[in-house]
Amino acid sequence: MSVRPALAAVLGGAALLTLATAPAHASSPALAAGSAHVAGSARIAVPVHAAPGESVTVDTVGRLAADGTVTLTGTYRCTGNTGPVFVTSALSQRDPRVRHGIGGTVARCDGTTHTWSNSGQVSGETLTPGMAHVQATVMELRPVGLVPLPVFHATADQDVTLVQG
Repeated sequence: MSVRPALAAVLGGAALLTLATAPAHASSPALAAGSAHVAGSARIAVPVHAAPGESVTVDTVGRLAADGTVTLTGTYRCTGNTGPVFVTSALSQRDPRVRHGIGGTVARCDGTTHTWSNSGQVSGETLTPGMAHVQATVMELRPVGLVPLPVFHATADQDVTLVQG
């Protein structure tokens, strides 16, 4: 199996695990933090769930290309990983119960803030310019025995505007 399909399978599985476990993290008082706004920028992190010193943001504007490719961007900060780390993103537009995984970016957990950009196309729904909702997650595949297990460093939910371009 080539590396690209294997990475896609791992990221897809991780995105599903992220979506399946997100409500449990949202109710955890140990991970809940307040909303934040960075003055003078389009980055807003609304309810962020993160370990101390870790974060992820989603830019309030996403791009929608003519061919249906969506590009989402933001920032992340993480520390203390022992396995590979990824920034995953999921988007919903019409039905909040239907989320589409949009790409995945390899993350570097060195304690500094980095930018991320994920692009992808959705199947089964035609996206249109306008309001959408994005969830971004910094997720590590931590080696535990023979199977790497997902460890969530930070999660953010953000309403975004998809613009053509």
